[in-house]
Order: sequence, then structure tokens, then C-alpha cells
Amino acid sequence: MALEGHKYIFVLGGFMSGVGKGVATSSMCLILQQRGYGVNLVKIDPYLNVDAGTMNPTEHGEVFVLTSGLETDQDMGNYERFLNRDLGPEDYMTSGMVYQSVITRERALGYHGKFVEAIPHVRDEIIERLTAAAAHNGSRISVIEIGGTVGDFQNALFIEAARVMRLKNPNDVRFVLVSYLPVPTTIGEMKTKPTQSAVRELNSYGVQPDFIIARSNGAMDEKRKEKLAIWCNVQADHIISAPDVDSIYDVPLNFEKDRFGDLLLDALSLSKEQEADFTEWNAFVQGTKVKDSAVKIGIVGKYFDTGDFVLSDAYLSVIEALKFSGAALGVKPKIEWINAKSLEGDADLSLLSAYDGIIVPGGFGETGIEGKIRAARFAREHQIPYFGLCYGMHMLVIEYARTVLGLKDAHTVEIDPNTPHPVVDVMPDQAKLIAEGKYGGTMRLGTYPAKLAEGTIAREAYGTDTALERHRHRYEINPAYVEQLVQNGLIFSGTSPDGILMEIAELSKEDHPFMLGCQFHPELQARPLAPHPLFTAFLKASVERRGIR
Repeated sequence: MALEGHKYIFVLGGFMSGVGKGVATSSMCLILQQRGYGVNLVKIDPYLNVDAGTMNPTEHGEVFVLTSGLETDQDMGNYERFLNRDLGPEDYMTSGMVYQSVITRERALGYHGKFVEAIPHVRDEIIERLTAAAAHNGSRISVIEIGGTVGDFQNALFIEAARVMRLKNPNDVRFVLVSYLPVPTTIGEMKTKPTQSAVRELNSYGVQPDFIIARSNGAMDEKRKEKLAIWCNVQADHIISAPDVDSIYDVPLNFEKDRFGDLLLDALSLSKEQEADFTEWNAFVQGTKVKDSAVKIGIVGKYFDTGDFVLSDAYLSVIEALKFSGAALGVKPKIEWINAKSLEGDADLSLLSAYDGIIVPGGFGETGIEGKIRAARFAREHQIPYFGLCYGMHMLVIEYARTVLGLKDAHTVEIDPNTPHPVVDVMPDQAKLIAEGKYGGTMRLGTYPAKLAEGTIAREAYGTDTALERHRHRYEINPAYVEQLVQNGLIFSGTSPDGILMEIAELSKEDHPFMLGCQFHPELQARPLAPHPLFTAFLKASVERRGIR
């Protein structure tokens, strides 16, 4: 049923979503890893989508792409950033994946004519996937985050699988509940009742939490901790206060202060393999807190509107990548959101002059596209550092074709299938898939190499002649227009090894301080302890502009 002697920690959410289960899970893994243990992370999303690729970023947040090409929840990005390593497809699971596997097996007579039911077949498929992930990673400890909150109908089978694993291996499975302790403004007192209710709900599944991570806007006092211990049947020192912090990267350091790592190991009957050393991590965290050296970055995007709120989660990896490069350079990126729709038509673009750098991130569809193209032109003509990510590279090339080459109707066939100048065209194999209505998991996905040209910004930034980067797109720069673009000054500094696909477009430093777009998503590989070289080069150029603006 489970790997002999392997340890499992299940992380569940109580009371409300969005309180930081992913960050808590990532932080637990980091502090265990620092104690010398091989740790693997698994994210379970209980929705019926097979993967996250077809979800609207405004509703679900960023789609994070693994090196394998699997499109996943944004928490996988946090996992990779905290652990400073790549994760594989075995580290991600959805209800859709599980049911698809069970049904496929049933169709192939894999159950030998038996009734196929949620219990035991779906439950056992979940357990098999968890043990397979542990075996694949060769880890000692698995930390598994079950998405949603306790009481959600859709995650009941995952909790049931965890309960059975605990029953079969009582010394090897532990449960951590991440809950929230509100402080109503009209009362002014931290309330424990919602967390008590969440624990009772979890008890109804046959599961008792071993730890409670108590999230709140302030630190929990001893009175509240004692109350939770008694009413939730959890040892008082196993209730970890997790107040709001300036940065999510402070969380493992706060856990360390509370000896959370040692407590977890004690609960799993494990001893420390080595002393934890957070010197490098702490230096990074301090680097993110510089206050006197801000560089102003405008992100021109479309996935912002969600009712009366601005949703930045759609571009989470971009934000984090800027933080990492900023910490390395000793500057603090001050990010402002610019809705691309507000730049369309006759809108005054002079507001863009206030920025030290402009980013146009990835996206799909026509909303705000003319605003993005206008932003690219303004940045080029006013010498403002510009960084285009995937779709942002397309905007750079379209604008250049329209303005410099004089191809005024140049466009991408994604938006205008009848454009006379399709400088951005659909890949032939993708056109067939679109015609067949096959969208999920069918884009150019995952890691591909790019050959870098000597004497270019990209080559200087990477310091190597080849870059391996993650992709997520259907459209490419049309090879029919490459020669014409190059003859007019655009440089394709990165190409596929066979020279057919254009991976990076840029202007020379003689023509512009930093005008660069890439077909891939470099933000997906940026890490706190390993900033991405293109983001660092962009920020350097932005800092230089700040000095002369």
C-alpha cells in the first residue's frame, strides 16, 4: 500500500481558501530539506480538469508549466522556487487525472470485470500515485497538499485515501491543518471557533490533525493556543502561529524560530541528519527588503479584472522573477499594473514615460492587444527598457513590422486570420489540432533549447551559447518574414537548433538599451537563489534608465 518506512505529511485547508497552504507546504519542505532529508512535494487539485491548461487565469490564477510540459496549478511554481529544483508530472494530481486513469483501465479490462467504484478503486488509484511519486523521487518524506478546504465534496476521496494510508501505516503518516483565525474589526479579538469547526469537520472523515498552522493577521497569543489545543485535541506546541508577513519567503524563517522542523521530525520518529543552514536564504530575504532603491516597472496585461479587485496571481511568476533579480541587484522593483485596454485607441501614452521598464507578459486572445502593441512602440521610440514574454514578443515583432517595415496591417493570425501580413502564424501541427477542437495539453509545451547568437544581449545575459527554457504557445514568428525583419534591424538572437523557430528577438544595444522579447516563459525558471539572467539584464537596464530619467 505504501513504501516501507517512507513518511507522508498531508496538508489540508480549513475554514477558508487562499490562506497560504501552498506557501506553508513549500516552507515545510524547505525546513525538512535543510535538515538533510530528501523531500518530494505533491499538489492535489480536486477539480475534474485533467490539467490546468484550459483554465481562465482570472479565475484560477497563473498556469505553471513544468519542464515536462504539464500545465499545473501555480502552487507548483512555489514548490519549485522554495526547493530550488524542477518538479515532474508525477508530483501533480487532479481528480480528472485520477478518474481518467481509472476509466481507461476499466475500458482495457484492467479490473477483470469487477464493479468499478469510488471506494476502493478511485481511492487506491490515488494511493498508487502518491507512492509512485515517492518512489520516482527517491525521497524519504513526501509532503502532499490537498487543494480546497475540509468539507468540500470534491476532495473527500483524497482525504479518504490519506486516512487509509494512516490506518495502514500509523507511524508514517501525519496531518497538518492550515486554518485561519479571524479578528473581526468590530470585536477586536482573535476568534478560534472557525478553526474548531474545521477540525470537527476533519474528524468526521476519521482524521485527526497532528499540527495546526494558525494563520492570522497577527501572532497568536498563548490563551488562544491553549484554547485550540483543548478543543481541537492537538498538543499546544503543535499549534504553529503563522501571522501575516512582508514576504512569503519569511515564512520558513518564522517556522524555524518555532522549531517546526524539529517538531515534524519528532512526530515522524526521525532525527536530524544535519543542522539547518538558512544563511543563503536569509541573505536573499534581506535583499528583497531594500527600501531606498526602487525601480518602477509597468506590467501591461489583460488578466487583471475580477469584480472590483485587481488579480495579480495571473502573473505570479513574473512578479516573483522580478523580486529575485531585484534582490540580487540590491534594488526593489515597484510594480504597477497597466490594463492594456486603457492604452487603446487615442489614449495618451505619455504615462508610460514614468516607468523605468515595461513588461508585456504572456496571454491569449484579442482583448487589449492594440494597447500592448502601442506600448511596445512607445517603449521602442522612447528608449524605455521593454521585455516581452511570449505574447509580448509577438507584440514587439508586430509593432516593428507595422512601423519600421511599413506593413501597416501586419498582425498575428490568432487575432486576424485574414491579415495580408501574418508575421505571427500558427504552427502547422497546431492548426490541425485547433481544427479538430483539441485544445487541452496540445500547445508547444515544456522545455526546448535555444541557440544564442554571439554579441547579443541574450548571449551576454546567459553567458552560454544555449538556453533551455519552458514554452506554452501555439503561434510562432512566421519564417517568411524573418529575413525582411532582420534586414531592417531586428535581431533574432535565439533560435531553435535547426534555425527554423525564432526564440528571442531584440534590438542591438546601439539602437536601444533593452528591447527584447522571448517566445518562451523565462519567469517559470526564476528562483530565489538563482535569478533568471534575462530578468536581471532587464532590471539592470531599467536601473540605468532610472539614473538618467
